[in-house]
Amino acid sequence: MLEAVLEGARNDDIEGVEAVTRPALGATAADLLAADAVILGTPANIGYMSGALKHFFDTVYYPCLSDTTGLPYALYVHGNNDTAGAVRAVESIAKGMSWERHRPPVTVVGAPSREDREACWELGAVTALAALDRCGD
Repeated sequence: MLEAVLEGARNDDIEGVEAVTRPALGATAADLLAADAVILGTPANIGYMSGALKHFFDTVYYPCLSDTTGLPYALYVHGNNDTAGAVRAVESIAKGMSWERHRPPVTVVGAPSREDREACWELGAVTALAALDRCGD
């Protein structure tokens, strides 16, 4: 799913966007403050986002709270049997940070299909365009 998101974000038809990846445990407040949009990806573990993504939010929440208002974000979640709890948790935190969800989340239960990968590609491409819009403001 990550590869499909990156392919969409790095689409040759979209110029002026650099898609940078950071593992959740290594991402910092400086990384977030430098971003014009964010795509979050997580497995759904025991009905919740990954511990690594929760750690990211714990690390950046207060240092970035006022400086990332309106940040476009997108989300993709993969689970074995349910993704609702992970989606709910991420969206709650993003709302608390006053981020703007740019697209509905891509959620996949079980093995990702061709359609799921296409939806991830589109999520990456559309979010890259949102980043262009934001940096143009």
